[in-house]
Amino acid sequence: MKKALLATTALVLSAGVAAADVTISGYGRTGIIYYEDPIADKETQVVSRLRMNIDASTETDAGVEFGARFRLQWDQGEEDTHANPGKLWISAQGLTVEIGNVDTAMDSSSLIYATELGAFDRSVGFSAMVGDYYAYAAKSYGGEPDRVGVAVAYSFGDLNLRASVVNYDQTIDGTDKEIGLLAEYTWEDRLELSAAYTKNAEGYDGEDLFFVGARYAVMDNARVGLNYVDADDQSYGKTVALYGDYTLADGLTNIEAYVANNDPSTGVTNVTDTAFGIGVNYDLGGARLGASVQRDYDKLVTADMGVRFNF
Repeated sequence: MKKALLATTALVLSAGVAAADVTISGYGRTGIIYYEDPIADKETQVVSRLRMNIDASTETDAGVEFGARFRLQWDQGEEDTHANPGKLWISAQGLTVEIGNVDTAMDSSSLIYATELGAFDRSVGFSAMVGDYYAYAAKSYGGEPDRVGVAVAYSFGDLNLRASVVNYDQTIDGTDKEIGLLAEYTWEDRLELSAAYTKNAEGYDGEDLFFVGARYAVMDNARVGLNYVDADDQSYGKTVALYGDYTLADGLTNIEAYVANNDPSTGVTNVTDTAFGIGVNYDLGGARLGASVQRDYDKLVTADMGVRFNF
């Protein structure tokens, strides 16, 4: 996210006096989404979201950084704005440790959501098939108040590593903890590699997820990628997606597309094993207009058009 428009400096009392930075960042988006649904009363709706991240950090005289984050979010159809559980972190010399509502390993992959299109960043062919796993909770923990996570991240040059453990109830012995691992590497700012593994996804024993992805910048304004996910343990099957994007000569218009194939799990039947989509974004400078059209594995069409701005 871009730097916040609001930044304040406070005095924090400890053994000495240090400067603390507090920032607000986030985004807003609004537009219309169409879902083809033969039994729905209305297939097109206005959909909006407002998200605000509040971050605070301070650095010790020894160069160790401490920080915290929580989020406020409202989505269309909700009567109230929701605050989420907080996250605390400490960072020094490329090593970061997070406690609480952490960024989990698989959800932190830079490529797992790379097929998403338009202003709403949706992908019915791939992102919808990656499985269910713990991620940074945008709102509440959903009936798991004693959930706790720990994540460790380390960056060394072009290599980034992350491991996470989430216990859905730390007050009970013997619970199955979700364990996640992520490794990413970037070569000369052109080739991106990402691999992630989740064991006991969402705390369910034996539900394991695997992801691997690669993307290459064939030109300065064009990229092509290939992603694969195995979510067979959760009945999402195995999915592979070929995707890419191209920025026109104006430097403002970006066209993106994907085609995905799903090998369904035993007992699951697709109307078709192929899903695809195409989208476009137009950069307004601090905001973007976006639209997409996609077809899912039920041969149903969904489309969207909207605007998103970051702050």
